[in-house]
Amino acid sequence: MSFFKRLKDKLMGNPAEEEKLDATDNEQESDHSEPDFKESNEPAAIETVDLKVSEQDVESPEMAIVKEVDVEAKPSPEIEEAQLDVQELAVVEDELLEEKKPSAWSITQKFKAGLEKTRNSFTSKVNDLVARYRKVDEDFFEELEDLLLQADVGFETVMELMDKLRYEVQRKNIKDTNGIQAVISEKLVEIYEQGEEDLIELTMQPDGELTVILFVGVNGVGKTTTIGKLAHRLKSQGKTVVLAAGDTFRAGAIDQLQVWGDRVGCEVIKQSEGSDPAAVMYDAIRAAKNRKADVLICDTAGRLQNKVNLMNELEKVHRVISREIPNAPHEVLLALDATTGQNALVQAQTFKEATNVTGIVLTKLDGTAKGGIVLAIRNKLHIPVKFVGLGEKMDDLQPFDAERYVYGLFADGLDKELQNNDENS
Repeated sequence: MSFFKRLKDKLMGNPAEEEKLDATDNEQESDHSEPDFKESNEPAAIETVDLKVSEQDVESPEMAIVKEVDVEAKPSPEIEEAQLDVQELAVVEDELLEEKKPSAWSITQKFKAGLEKTRNSFTSKVNDLVARYRKVDEDFFEELEDLLLQADVGFETVMELMDKLRYEVQRKNIKDTNGIQAVISEKLVEIYEQGEEDLIELTMQPDGELTVILFVGVNGVGKTTTIGKLAHRLKSQGKTVVLAAGDTFRAGAIDQLQVWGDRVGCEVIKQSEGSDPAAVMYDAIRAAKNRKADVLICDTAGRLQNKVNLMNELEKVHRVISREIPNAPHEVLLALDATTGQNALVQAQTFKEATNVTGIVLTKLDGTAKGGIVLAIRNKLHIPVKFVGLGEKMDDLQPFDAERYVYGLFADGLDKELQNNDENS
């Protein structure tokens, strides 16, 4: 399958499925539509409708009777009200269904909107470069290399990308810069997806067993907010979620997690400020088991002032969790602030040494003009980016997707390329 075909299928979703959904929606609308009453010179037909009177409408249950009333062709107020209730219920059900199962295109738009700052900064410079260079030569590659480094793509990733681009240009005998963005996009996706198979989906235990997710990360990266958003996401999937307030060091951290717990409807297991985080985890695991919860999300302290203390504390938390639940924690997610750029790599390396990080949650991606850090993290540390924060709304925490990410970086140029590809196919 060509890059353009794969990209379009991912961005737009399955057209056949969309038509199927539209047909289902039309059937539902017809089922909930009001009766069609036509005007006629004939005398109005009289219907006999049974209306049962509720106990609230009579003095005693014994007085409940069945009335026979004559109803003209126009529905009675009771029937009209019932029909409106059904229609409103259908709308609510459709909204809930849309919230639970967003379309492929709506998710794509989140990536496009979330990467707007990066796109406006990076892509505009690429466009200027393309406009100045009509030919793809060594000078063009050198300037493109500088642009990628400025976008925090990372030195090693940039060098690998440039080698791939030079080879592709030579192989396809590309002479001018028309369509070069599509080639760059394709190679960026290849670089991210190469190597070990990435498990983007969270590692969840079978039904009836508790899944433990441990969050790590320095203070100020949006870790607690991300925990709340992930809890909301899991609850919308029908999971019962419990939160553990293991960050007992930072002032206000416990209260902040409690606010998020109240907001998303999750119980928060906590102790007083300054308590032993491992003791909080022990209590939280016992509580989650007793409540037959599906997922336990654990917050931890994020201080890096003393690396040795951080490691010792995380190792102790790990020991307690794995002692209570073998093979747990099932996920160790590292929250990184995308706006910190290359400093995020330093943080990731530190936490990787302290604990077995299984995935990255890149927060505040919508707030930076240097979104290339995603590729740098993946290529240098070989840790998959599992989620990205694309905004401040509850559902703006999205599973990372390489094609949508690259589309978000090059949306304007790729839209034209996709259109040209459709016309030429």
